[in-house]
Amino acid sequence: MANMFGFILVATALIMGKEVWALEDCAQEQARLRAQVRLLETRVKQQQVKITHLLQEKEVQLLDKGEESSVIHIGGKRQYADCSEVFNDGYKLSGFYKIKPLQSPAEFSVYCDMSDGGGWTVIQRRSDGSENFNRGWNDYENGFGNFVQKRGEYWLGNKNLHLLTTQEDYTLKIDLEDFEKNSRYAQYKNFKVGDEKNFYELNIGEYSGTAGDSLAGNFHPEVKWWASHQRMKFSTWDRDHDNYEGNCAEEDQGGWWFNRSHFVGVLVIRLKKHSMDIQNLVSSVVSRHPLQGLGTYPLQIRSTAAVILMVSLCKSEWVLLQRALHG
Repeated sequence: MANMFGFILVATALIMGKEVWALEDCAQEQARLRAQVRLLETRVKQQQVKITHLLQEKEVQLLDKGEESSVIHIGGKRQYADCSEVFNDGYKLSGFYKIKPLQSPAEFSVYCDMSDGGGWTVIQRRSDGSENFNRGWNDYENGFGNFVQKRGEYWLGNKNLHLLTTQEDYTLKIDLEDFEKNSRYAQYKNFKVGDEKNFYELNIGEYSGTAGDSLAGNFHPEVKWWASHQRMKFSTWDRDHDNYEGNCAEEDQGGWWFNRSHFVGVLVIRLKKHSMDIQNLVSSVVSRHPLQGLGTYPLQIRSTAAVILMVSLCKSEWVLLQRALHG
């Protein structure tokens, strides 16, 4: 009986030992599998990063060739008020994005230029004459043109400009560059575009830059009364709000905030919350002849909330309103 009892104890011990060994083997196997899963997850993430970089490089190549590129879909539920917010959220690739200013009823596509500090929203671009800018009030109000190609010509629309510039303080910057890469700029604080009731009135603040104060007409005191575009209402060939006895928009074949002078209304404009490529801008305004030899001329704004590196701006994002390219 004692022998039998001893046999049972030994057998039980052996069985329990095997179970313990099995549990240990199972735990080790689980640990090994978990390590493999982590390794695979790391490799997948690395591949995703590589794929993203390749797609971005391909996008840049397409844009450089002037080929069509669709809107960059970010995903998620967040809506961006301007290109500054897109840039600040980590998206550094220039291209078309969807934005929705705070008071806008719907999203719309804009070209965000992520160079030069990032966050520029292009509102107008002229490049090859492919788009007709001699348009009426409704077209300038709602926007028109090619919103697909990098160098496509377009006007973002006065309604959208109003919605953009009333949500924060913006600084307007105009950059001009000729074919020899000579460049100048003009910058205006507190840039705003009024609403429809006020015919999208232009408001600009303090000037700084190297291109001459042509928007405010301060390049010569005797011409300010007719050369300043401050507080001028937008004009088109069918809605004349200038102070000229004729129709500047009709004669210049394009809409602008005309006073009595024939300001170059085909320039590129960039917006930056709370900056123009310009060469011979002043002489152009005075002589009423188009600029000669200009390669690029954009208008842009960016928020005044925080820039220290970009010529006393207050926010490190810019919104490119308009850019014109030739050649």
